[in-house]
Amino acid sequence: MIKVGIVEDNRTLREGFAMLIDRSPNMKCICSCMTVAEALQEIPKAKPDVVLMDIQLPDGTGIECTAKIKEQLPALQIVVVTVYEDSDRIFHALQAGACGYLLKRAGPERIVAAIQEAHDGDVPMTPEIARKVIGQFRDQARTASEVENLTPRENEVLQYVMHGLTNKEIADRMGVSVAAIKWHLQHIYEKLHVHSRTEAALKYKEQQPE
Repeated sequence: MIKVGIVEDNRTLREGFAMLIDRSPNMKCICSCMTVAEALQEIPKAKPDVVLMDIQLPDGTGIECTAKIKEQLPALQIVVVTVYEDSDRIFHALQAGACGYLLKRAGPERIVAAIQEAHDGDVPMTPEIARKVIGQFRDQARTASEVENLTPRENEVLQYVMHGLTNKEIADRMGVSVAAIKWHLQHIYEKLHVHSRTEAALKYKEQQPE
C-alpha cells in the first residue's frame, strides 16, 4: 500500500486528489494539508511514502516546504503538481528535493501513474516539463563550454569587468593598452555569444562555483 500525502490549498482539488488516490488500487491518502505550516507539522508525523505538493500556498511556497520536509524525511518522494511551468520554478523545485514535476492539467490517470512512478524510484514529469528540463541542461552545458574556452587573460579581464572597472582602469591594472582590452572584450563577446559587457559579466558569473 502506497501511503500518500497532499499539500494543496484549493479545497476542491485537495479533496479530488484524495478521492482519486483512495479509489486507486494499492494507494491510500493518509495526510491532507493546505498550508506550509500544516504540512511541516503533519507530514513528519504521518510519514507518507509520496507527497503531492502544490507550489503556491497561503503562507509560503511548495518549494520551500519541499526543502524543509526533505531535511526531516530524506527518503520521502515529493511530486510537485502545479499550474506553473516556467523553468525557474521547475529547477528550484528539483533542487529543493522534488523527484518529479507535473502540471495540474495532466489528468487523473497521469497523477496516479506519477505516484506509482515516484514510489518506484522513477522521475515523473509531464512531456512539456521534461522537454524544458532537457533544454535547460543543454543550455547550461553549452554555456559552461563557452566559459571554459576563455583564455586566462580573458578571464582576468572579465573579473575586472564584474567589479565595474572601465577599460582604462583594466588596462592600467593589467599593464596593457586600452586597445588591447577592447580586443580581449571583442573575443570574449564572440566566445560567449553576447553583445555587451553586462551580458558577458552575467553569463560568466552564472558559471562560477558558489
